Amino acid sequence: MTLPQILTPSIQKAVNALFDVAIDKVEFQTTRKEFEGDITMVIFPLLKLVKSNPVELGNKIGNYLVENLAEVSRFNVVSGFLNIVVSDQYYLDFFGKIKDVESFGFVAPDPNEKAVMVEYSSPNTNKPLHLGHVRNNLLGYSVAEIIKASGKKVYKTQVINDRGIHICKSMLAWQKFGNGQTPESTGLKGDKLVGNYYVAFDKAYKVEIAQLMDAGKTEEEAKKQAPIIVQAQEMLLKWEAGDDEVIKLWKMMNQWVYDGFAISYKNLGVDFDTYYYESNTYLLGKDVVQIGLDKGVFEKDPDGSVWIDLTEEGLDRKIVLRSDGTAVYMTQDIGTAIQRVKDFPDVGGMVYTVGNEQDYHFKVLFLILKKLGFDWSKNLFHLSYGMVDLPSGKMKSREGTVVDADDLMQEMTDTAQKIAEDLGKLDTYSVEEKAKLYNTIGLGALKYYILKVDPKKRILFNPEESVDFAGNTGPFIQYTYARVQSIIRKANFDFSNKSQIETLHEKEKALVKQLELFPEVIQNAAQHHSPALLANYTYDLVREYNSFYQAVPILGEEDLEKKIFRVQLSKKVADVIASSFKLLGINVPDRM
Repeated sequence: MTLPQILTPSIQKAVNALFDVAIDKVEFQTTRKEFEGDITMVIFPLLKLVKSNPVELGNKIGNYLVENLAEVSRFNVVSGFLNIVVSDQYYLDFFGKIKDVESFGFVAPDPNEKAVMVEYSSPNTNKPLHLGHVRNNLLGYSVAEIIKASGKKVYKTQVINDRGIHICKSMLAWQKFGNGQTPESTGLKGDKLVGNYYVAFDKAYKVEIAQLMDAGKTEEEAKKQAPIIVQAQEMLLKWEAGDDEVIKLWKMMNQWVYDGFAISYKNLGVDFDTYYYESNTYLLGKDVVQIGLDKGVFEKDPDGSVWIDLTEEGLDRKIVLRSDGTAVYMTQDIGTAIQRVKDFPDVGGMVYTVGNEQDYHFKVLFLILKKLGFDWSKNLFHLSYGMVDLPSGKMKSREGTVVDADDLMQEMTDTAQKIAEDLGKLDTYSVEEKAKLYNTIGLGALKYYILKVDPKKRILFNPEESVDFAGNTGPFIQYTYARVQSIIRKANFDFSNKSQIETLHEKEKALVKQLELFPEVIQNAAQHHSPALLANYTYDLVREYNSFYQAVPILGEEDLEKKIFRVQLSKKVADVIASSFKLLGINVPDRM
């Protein structure tokens, strides 16, 4: 039971016994640091029911709790707040219950509860993953893991945008300029090779536009009439018609990209349970349009196009079917959502990890699905996130100025190596151990730097700053974990049994209180779809531990019972760091 759960019935009894008043709930908050106390009851709501002043009320309730509840040792009242000091025994009992529980903080999935599908990544098959994809993948993966830890079954998925004019641009450029190049012949990852041809298309396109403009065409005319864009559009029509040669080329180049993506995903530490491909889903939803028309949700214009009018909801009219009968992205997303529930009948909600430029799209999508009568539409969530910028500015894929995800991961590893070598503490490591450690630190720095920020906020990513071994960074937390492992290795005595101590040092108590918050933090992070809550909790835990480490001896403590408890406490802190970082997709090293 949590502290509020223990205190609430006793406070309700106190109010009833003292004032003959029944209350349904008690409001608690964290005690302010300048006052003594472990948890604070807010007195003000009671003033509506009891004619008294807040200080008198607080003192009467506080005295009742001290006399009747073993967990409360003393109290103080400040204005309308009852600051309650909880006994050391409560925290010792709590720690005794969790110290050997490996799954502390995690809730096993309820088989009777609906599953959640989390979509993330969803790249195009005409270029490699870039920095924007990195934030998307890290957010989506971590949110999926956190929701799973909170007690729900989770499916991780993505929609791969494997069709359309942008794909044909890469294909056409390879035909024109590729000379039969393959990933094997060039030594390039397949996604990078295909991405090079997307850039090559744009360069050739710009040259042709300039030539046509020199010949007297307007820029708009030149963009439409440039031979290379006309050819790409013709290729798209052939693809849609199922032309054998175009489909063969499309499959070959897409497979190059998938193979490349697989390497990037593995290096980034993310995975998926299922995949959806736009080439399979782009026709989905067209049958739903007729259902919507029959229900009066959609309306048909004179030209045959189909729309939904959302002006009463503060939005606008949105097209769901063109006059020529072709679907739009909205139609496809409607159909894909419905298909997912058909494919996975236990799914009762979905999380879409997509940048904030699509906020409006998802408002409309969720509203349409609600109007169509799908009950699970109330459990749809757009995990909207801000863009990632670099000191050098924005990225542009077609111009080849993106920050490649693979290059970024390598840069982070190299940066970690440079800093670690400067610190000069790796003399006993083998070459393989050093390489693994650099990767662990570098990727940990990258992931933590991105995930510690509220998803809605834009990020200015600074690689050097993220690999700092001090402050709110991944390496600082990893270093604390490694410090505890060193303590455990040096502990040449049995610390497996329960310690017999009866009182706690204030730093020990503060640390146990921080550990007690972990289950609630997981639930809050799941509810708010925010890994930042978990990341910053872990930083607070580490700061509390380092304060403890500086204030009291651990292995140097002469009292064996105290020494046992402090090693156990250190180990539990490390366990929670590892558990929390696992949910963030970050590894922890045993030595640093």
